Amino acid sequence: MTPERETTRERTPAGATATTRTRARLDQPRPPRRRFLPEYDPEAFGRLSERIARFLGTGRFIVWMTVVIIAWVLWNIFAPRDVRFDNYPFIFLTLMLSLQASYAAPLILLAQNRQDDRDKVNLEQDRKQNERSIADTEYLTREIAALRIGLGEVATRDWIRSELQDLVKELDERENGHHKHVVFPAERSHGRDVDDR
Repeated sequence: MTPERETTRERTPAGATATTRTRARLDQPRPPRRRFLPEYDPEAFGRLSERIARFLGTGRFIVWMTVVIIAWVLWNIFAPRDVRFDNYPFIFLTLMLSLQASYAAPLILLAQNRQDDRDKVNLEQDRKQNERSIADTEYLTREIAALRIGLGEVATRDWIRSELQDLVKELDERENGHHKHVVFPAERSHGRDVDDR
């Protein structure tokens, strides 16, 4: 038997516990299972439930429901007996209103749950944004403090000028033995340089 035939041949388990059932291959996806319930898109159903819940919460729905109930009652009281479909205790009307309420409550709860999920996502995004803003603010505060400290150690033009004047005076006094005043351009103008800070 050639090696090519050995690799293509299916291996069967050997021994006393061996069975002839086929093994599921792990390198391939499983075939889709047969579903007995109808499939639906949860997102589309959620959007529909939100639209219905929004409509149920409007004044227009209450007005229309009131009009339908009044027309129903008036029809079943004043219409001829053979065309009435719900006589005086209005059992069918009660059944219809109960059915409407039994569907409206879960749809409203579903819409509220979806809104809660959206609110949680928005709150999480707001929290992360606030954390980033706080981190940026702290970073800028540290940078400004470092700049202030750095500027406190920087020698200004006036300070350098005064130090140089003191040195020149000291040198003149050492050389001549008497005080000689050196005039700098800033002293001549009797004003402050525009660039002095």
